[in-house]
Amino acid sequence: MKTHTVGIIMNGVTGRMGTNQHLVRSILAIRNQGGVKVSDDEVIMPEPVLVGRNENKLRVLSEAHGGIKFSTDLGALLKDPNYTIYFDAQTTLLRYEAVKKAIAAGKHIYCEKPIAMTSEEAMDLHRRAETAGVKSGAVQDKLWLPGFRKLKYLIDSGFFGRILSVRGEFGYWVFTGEDQPAQRPSWNYRKADGGGIILDMFCHWRYVIDNLFGNVTSLSAMGATHLPNRVDEQGKPYQCDTDDAAYGTFITDQGVVCHFNSSWCVRVRRDDLLTLQVDGVNGSAVAGLRNCVVQHNANTPKPVWNPDIDNPIDFYGSWTPVPTNQNYDNAFKAQWELFLRHVVLDEPFRWTLKEGAKGVQLAELGYASWKKRAWVDVPAL
Repeated sequence: MKTHTVGIIMNGVTGRMGTNQHLVRSILAIRNQGGVKVSDDEVIMPEPVLVGRNENKLRVLSEAHGGIKFSTDLGALLKDPNYTIYFDAQTTLLRYEAVKKAIAAGKHIYCEKPIAMTSEEAMDLHRRAETAGVKSGAVQDKLWLPGFRKLKYLIDSGFFGRILSVRGEFGYWVFTGEDQPAQRPSWNYRKADGGGIILDMFCHWRYVIDNLFGNVTSLSAMGATHLPNRVDEQGKPYQCDTDDAAYGTFITDQGVVCHFNSSWCVRVRRDDLLTLQVDGVNGSAVAGLRNCVVQHNANTPKPVWNPDIDNPIDFYGSWTPVPTNQNYDNAFKAQWELFLRHVVLDEPFRWTLKEGAKGVQLAELGYASWKKRAWVDVPAL
């Protein structure tokens, strides 16, 4: 058996997302399955080392998962030829300088989003990686969610005919920390710490729209700080000075109108925490994280507006689930496997740092639109 061992420096994985999705459900899951299978006699095996600023957190995480190597000395790891990939899941404010150092050290880069605080910094990282000849990837996990993969199948098979519009609803009620602890970290609500839902979620909406419905060409957006007072992890009240909700409309080069509501101040009454409704000439679909339902033109009811009686139509009853005809792996793990194949086998991988920069650009333009109270165009990067 030929084994390609790939050393990965994992920076910032002591946080919830880094631990659960990237370390446990991706890299360790790949190791537990015996690596990424290339052929019957060839595999790619990731070999992680954890790095961060808090040695105690690193030690606890390491011991919880079988004694993974860890270090607080990023500089030394960047000099170590045994580690060829640098992965960054730190807070956004720290990312640009760390990734820049990793590129200079000749490491391939895989990076959480937003890949930088500004599109200028993001494109600088992309250009540096291109000049250095290293491979790069930006995490764009939602493309591999089972519900979105079913949606992509519907698009590719022509189910919708011409797609008219997309309505995305994302969010849930994040508790303020007064009556019970908040389920998101307090830095999300402080501008100086890289917080803000536009910066966070417009990076997602860019790659979702670009990959499914056409390239974004213009947008109109506004944000809001609906809940200005919260309590942090230490029980100390603080002022939220950045957006906790965003409302954006995006137009693509295919003429598709995409409207996305994003909020940490909304109580959920829909099928999932994130749903996309896609309406086309021939049919419609609603996709959540794992499931997708469709309504063909032939099954579409014909309602009549009459507010004086209870509506006789069961509007849920005429939707049909898209069957799960294959096994869908964890979305983060699926993209990790593709990136590892890209690094080792030089297979195509389109979700580069430049694609990540497009997400940062959309967030910047969202803030600009909000400030100007106007539509803005999206220039090519």
